[in-house]
Amino acid sequence: MMFLWYKVKSFFGDKEGLYFSLRKLLGFSPWHLSYYRLALMHKSLCERDKNGRFLNNERLEFLGDAIIEAVVSDLLYRKFSYAHEGFLTTTRSKLVQRSALNELSSQLGLDKMVRYSCTKESHNNSLGGNAFEALVGAIYLDQGYSRSRWFIERLIKKGYIKIEATAKKEENFKSVLLEWSQKNKMKVYFDSVAAEKQDNNKDKLFQTVVYVESREMGKGNGFSKKESQQKAASKTMDMLKRITPLRKGIFRRRLTRLVIEDMMAFLPEYEQMK
Repeated sequence: MMFLWYKVKSFFGDKEGLYFSLRKLLGFSPWHLSYYRLALMHKSLCERDKNGRFLNNERLEFLGDAIIEAVVSDLLYRKFSYAHEGFLTTTRSKLVQRSALNELSSQLGLDKMVRYSCTKESHNNSLGGNAFEALVGAIYLDQGYSRSRWFIERLIKKGYIKIEATAKKEENFKSVLLEWSQKNKMKVYFDSVAAEKQDNNKDKLFQTVVYVESREMGKGNGFSKKESQQKAASKTMDMLKRITPLRKGIFRRRLTRLVIEDMMAFLPEYEQMK
């Protein structure tokens, strides 16, 4: 037992040790610490196992993302028994979006528990949210779906996750995108069309595609043009934040357009000078 305590304490490097910190955070005793240890390992560590494979929390993040979405979908379905599918989808999106999970991770102190390398770009905006997804993945592997659901419900009861307040919250992603485009002198275009009806759904569907500097970006479907535009704008902002090469390419397109516009504006004066 003392040997186990020494290993845990030396790995985590704090007074209580990983086991006791997790028990306090989770509300139950973890069985297999290896899952949780992996959940707190950022890819920037570049650590490998004995077979040479990289050790990080990305696979657990993938698993946890699916578990969280399943649990939240079930909870919303039962809580809002007469709500429209579009409302449920939008509310779920708000609850599981990266910014919400980042904030949740910060409130729980989970982001402070993640191990990462200071020599690389580890301070990304998704570190905390990714760790939370990986943690749920670890809970699932350790004690199953029921315990994963219990953990998320516990966060709701404690007020960390506010379903009703989130459901009522209006987020104008289109406005945010347009403000960003004006600030950076970008050309943004929303192309909205009526989409084909799926199955026997009588409600009219809309699809919106956002173009930034003539490049196709986020797409969104909704039961109104406004809903589809909001989803498309949200995906576009997410793409611009996460994908650095894409963002740099957009700025290069803008620069090329501005140069051409300046040349075209000068052309009449040049013709008169000849």
